[in-house]
Amino acid sequence: MLRSYVVKRISIFFITVFVAVTINFIVIHITPQNPVAVLMGRLAARGAMVENGAQLLKFYTERFGLDQPLYVQYLMYLRNLLLHGDLGYSLAYFPAKVSAVVLPAIPWTLGLLFFANLVAAIVGNILGALAVWGRAPRLFTWVTYGFMSLAAIPFYLLALILLYLFAFLWPVLPSSGAFTPGSSRAFDLATSFEFIRHATLPVLSVALGLIGFWALSMRGAMASVMGEDYLTYARVKGLREPTIFFRYGMRNAMLPQVTAFAIDLGRLVSGQVLVELIFSYPGLGLVLYNALRTGDYFVIQGVVLFIIISVALAMLLLDLIYPLLDPRIRTASAI
Repeated sequence: MLRSYVVKRISIFFITVFVAVTINFIVIHITPQNPVAVLMGRLAARGAMVENGAQLLKFYTERFGLDQPLYVQYLMYLRNLLLHGDLGYSLAYFPAKVSAVVLPAIPWTLGLLFFANLVAAIVGNILGALAVWGRAPRLFTWVTYGFMSLAAIPFYLLALILLYLFAFLWPVLPSSGAFTPGSSRAFDLATSFEFIRHATLPVLSVALGLIGFWALSMRGAMASVMGEDYLTYARVKGLREPTIFFRYGMRNAMLPQVTAFAIDLGRLVSGQVLVELIFSYPGLGLVLYNALRTGDYFVIQGVVLFIIISVALAMLLLDLIYPLLDPRIRTASAI
């Protein structure tokens, strides 16, 4: 029963990735313009001298396989991707590989995603649960309503507001980057403090928008367990109120939160890309912006591919973990 569930979910994962990768390739390559010609045209527009332009255009067009039919390019792309993990060359940073441009930015994006969601999940779940917990102060309800209002604001708009308030109006935090230019970077306390200062605004931009989401869904989940027999039994046993709240209330209300996180994961990743761009944070958002600005189609394809695989993989992991949290899922899937 469990094996059938796992095989089915893994099969869905590979099908989803294959379809998404195919659509990603078609969308990037369907443009009638030659990306090499566009790049050389931009260089010429800026006053740069491009000697032997026709010969260079022909050479790089053949080098990148752009003179081949679309289906041939697609088969070559799949072959290089599956057999060698090769995403091709960057147009703007040739002869650098796409992987050399994209991979250094991934840890920054994953770190920002992890810490922002960790802060939002902890604060939002506790606030949402306290908002319906009868013995909690009323203040938590009003605080929850405030964060729910912030949840309606896009991440990039929250980033602009925080940037204006805490980097320009009250300049207490850096406005961009991950480190101060020219600063020494070592594994010491000063470097760690500087890294935290630069990451504070990007993390808050994402976390403040997510706290309301977590609080709203947790409030509904917590309301469904209020009045259950096991809560009454816990009080009859004489357990302390914090123990009842965390071990009996929140613990049983957390299952729907896993599903809610999986559903919202795509919006979270796409919104974070814009936040990274606003703060010039050295993540995939900045890489994607530079690739769009220079017409570096293969880097754009690489960034989108990473986002596709990361979201699909996270969904797969959540699908595999969920039956361990709720065995009824295995039973239902086997019917």
